[in-house]
Formats: sequence, structure tokens, C-alpha cells
Amino acid sequence: MMKVLVTGGAGYIGSVCVEQLLERGYEVAVFDNLSEGHKKAVDPRARFFQGNLGDRTVIRHAMGEFRPDAVMHFAANALVGESMQNPSKYFRNNVANGVNLLDMAVEAGAKKFVFSSTCATFGTPDRVPIDETVPQIPVNPYGESKLMFEKVLRWYGEIHGVIPVILRYFNAAGASGRFGEDHRIETHLIPNVLKVALGQKEHVEIFGDDYPTPDGTCIRDYIHILDLAQAHILALDAKAPAHYNLGTGGGTSVKEIIETCRAITGKDIPAVVRPRRPGDPPRLIAASDKARSELGWQPRFQDPRTIIESAWAWHVAHPNGYAG
Repeated sequence: MMKVLVTGGAGYIGSVCVEQLLERGYEVAVFDNLSEGHKKAVDPRARFFQGNLGDRTVIRHAMGEFRPDAVMHFAANALVGESMQNPSKYFRNNVANGVNLLDMAVEAGAKKFVFSSTCATFGTPDRVPIDETVPQIPVNPYGESKLMFEKVLRWYGEIHGVIPVILRYFNAAGASGRFGEDHRIETHLIPNVLKVALGQKEHVEIFGDDYPTPDGTCIRDYIHILDLAQAHILALDAKAPAHYNLGTGGGTSVKEIIETCRAITGKDIPAVVRPRRPGDPPRLIAASDKARSELGWQPRFQDPRTIIESAWAWHVAHPNGYAG
């Protein structure tokens, strides 16, 4: 069975992908500096290398010890607001450090490279659902850094024979039975709403309720973390470079998410309306027809209620996240 090195495997999406790879019989190693991830989120069945992608010597050591056939690359900085304040951090970590990883993968003979990208590369799209033909025009350094690394991957494919598969998506959500969402700085809607239900926050904030949507709040595409893991694992079988957008094809508004959380938790979750945030489009939904037809990807958890139920179960069991 294929050997897979997962960077960022102590983080939210990476930890669940590691778990699912192991369940399917893959041999897995995690490479993470634990700056954002958690040691307790590393599946104990995986080998663990603690290191920074800025250090080529450490990457070379991990590659030499493990000799992976493929790399799944999740390690990145991913806060849009921070990227607008500190672009250097994003271009260094998401681009320059990614090149370090690519160089060491080529040196070690790991030809398959699955990259966790983002629909933020599209910026404010001119149409939705967002398919792969929509122009990529990022509106922040985070999206720009991811797009830059997509372009690097294309050239490494042509020159070094790397087979990159690029997966772009919004709003990973939910939890597996063992692993869930615990960010040191939490910007995602669902965990922030659930923190109110847990008594850890006084209220949830709604940024704008006057958008041209049915209830005035932004509509987003939420994908269960297990469905994302399935897509990444299917991408390992790709025989040629490819890129895919991942989405459910539907969308859920901010108010609908809050109401669903109230119903599931049985808690009164106060919400406070704030002004719109600059650059927030009314509707962001990713089309996934290409992933479905070429990868055979079939998301199983498309009902937002199911996604939120899995997240709530994990947060109730881990009210303090991995620190508990």
C-alpha cells in the first residue's frame, strides 16, 4: 500500500485525512511544526516528524526516513485578515516553504502531490457555482499565495514529473469520531456558534444582514470533513496533473446555520448583527461536477444538520479542544 507523508497532519483537516488514510490501510507519516496543530490530534498509528518546512534539512531527514510515495500538503497559514496585515508570513510559509517541500519530494522520488488549496484563489467570482473555468483573481494575500503555489506545482509537474492534484474548497466543517476543529484563533462560523452553546462566548456575530439573499445573510458551501478526506484519498489515484473544486452544490446562510445549531444543541444562541466585512461576497458555492465525474467523489454528508451534529458531538466531548 502507498506510503503518504501528510504535512499539517496535526491540524483540523490533516488529522482527519490521516485517520481516514490509516483506516484504508495506507502507511502514513505526519510532518508538522505544531504551531497551529496539536500533538493530540496526531493519530498514534502514524509516524510523527516535528519540524518546520522552512528547514530543508529537517524535511530531507523525514523524507529519507519514511520514503513516501506521495505527499498530501495541508501545512499553511489560512487567516484572510492576518494575510492583509502580514503578507510576508503568507508568501514565506505558503509559497517559499512549499517549494522547500517540493524540492525534497522530488529528491526523495515522491511523485504524487495532493495540494489542499482554496476557492479563495477565485476572489469575488463573476458567477456561482464556481467551477474550474472561473477566472482566478485573488483579493487577498492568502488566496494569492495559494494560487502562486498552484502555478509552482504546474511547473514542477512539467519539469520534474511530479503529478499534482489541486483541491479547492470552502468551509470544511464537522468532525470524525475522534478528531475535530480546534483552532487557536477561530474564525469559522460553526465552531464559533457552538462555543456560544457551550457557554464559552456570549454571542455569535453576523457580519451583515442586508445582502441580496433570501434572509439577508451570506450563503456559503459547507463540506463535511469526512467528505473532504475522501476526495484527498481519491486524488492519490490520479494518473495525471489535475485540479478540482469541491462543494456540495448547495449553500446555507449564516442565519440558517445559527438556527440549525439552536435546534441541535437546544440552547438559546444570541446573535449580534455587525456591519459587513469588506470583500465578503453574498454567495460562494463551489461546483464539483468535475471531481464527481473524474475522481468518482460522492459526498455523503450534504445536509448541514448532519455536519453540525457531528461537530456538536465532538465539541461536547472536547469542550476545551485538545487541551482538555
